[in-house]
Amino acid sequence: MTATISRQQLQKQIEQLPDDVVQQIADFTLFVMARRDIPPLYADWTNQQWQDFSLAQFFREDDEVEYTLADAQEIYQP
Repeated sequence: MTATISRQQLQKQIEQLPDDVVQQIADFTLFVMARRDIPPLYADWTNQQWQDFSLAQFFREDDEVEYTLADAQEIYQP
């Protein structure tokens, strides 16, 4: 099996996994890269890629705490 075929199969499997498992895979990937002194791939990200990533993290559905508009208004006093 070639590396290309392995990557394609892995990519297909990852697409079928729940978001929390994908996050664990991403964390593990960063761990392995750090152990092998491989710089993170996001070092060359554009501002748009960082914005997309930030928004995705902000709107993740695995946050167990839910906030309401009333909560925000209570905290933010202009």
